[in-house]
Amino acid sequence: MEIFDTHAHAHFNAFQADQDEVIKRSLAQGVIINLIGTQSDTSRRAIEVAEEYQGVYASVGLHPEHLFSKWVDEEESTFQSREENFDYTYYKKLAEHPKVIGIGECGLDLYRIPEGLTPEQMLPKQKEVFLQHIKLAQEMNLPLVIHCREAHQQLIEALRSQKNVSGVIHCYTSHWTNAEQYLTMGFYLGFTGVITFPPLKKNPQAQEDLWEVVRRLPLDRILLETDCPYLAPLPHRGKRSEPWMVIETAKKIAELRGISLTEVAAATTANAYRLFTKIVHN
Repeated sequence: MEIFDTHAHAHFNAFQADQDEVIKRSLAQGVIINLIGTQSDTSRRAIEVAEEYQGVYASVGLHPEHLFSKWVDEEESTFQSREENFDYTYYKKLAEHPKVIGIGECGLDLYRIPEGLTPEQMLPKQKEVFLQHIKLAQEMNLPLVIHCREAHQQLIEALRSQKNVSGVIHCYTSHWTNAEQYLTMGFYLGFTGVITFPPLKKNPQAQEDLWEVVRRLPLDRILLETDCPYLAPLPHRGKRSEPWMVIETAKKIAELRGISLTEVAAATTANAYRLFTKIVHN
């Protein structure tokens, strides 16, 4: 059974000791992998790793987390983010590589605010860089891989101002109202192991809202992701996530929609090929 992990970071330092084993283990289980860059070096590294394997591809971009220097404490990763300015020429050169199928991870993030700044001070720079990613995606005829955290209304406004833009809203965790607006604009929604988590006691409705999206979304607009090494799905919670674990997200979608795992795998893989058309053309 072929299945597509459309958003993985298996080229990050968390896999430094066993990257080859992890990727081969995933490929052996029928998993196609899109390695996602988040800044200049990880974007370049995504291409270098993708070159080594059949069935592994890359996307290149600058994550909003790296537009400002700040302390980041995330699963499997604790670091001081390095501030980077978006170099359009550099990323365009990377995007010309035959293994590059998308632009991103890019987008808006108002979740972590660096000391001394406000969301209102961060947003203009984030929007400016995001628009540059959109321009690059349009020029290269590639889809966007979009990150959004605590900024859906701002992101929707930015996307509405653009034409001829396609892509995926990565790691979707919001409610149906926002999902419907992305659907209207033609976007896919990517789901990670988050959908396998139980509802949080402090806010159980958030998970119920997310499950509602999974149930209501047209099957031809769903993509599977791990976001590895982060967000390992149940029953692997607490471990480092790996691309082969994407099957657990597919199982949860099948459960929520009352359909077979085979149907979910086939549909989501077809969706990935439809969005990332450069794979088909090559």
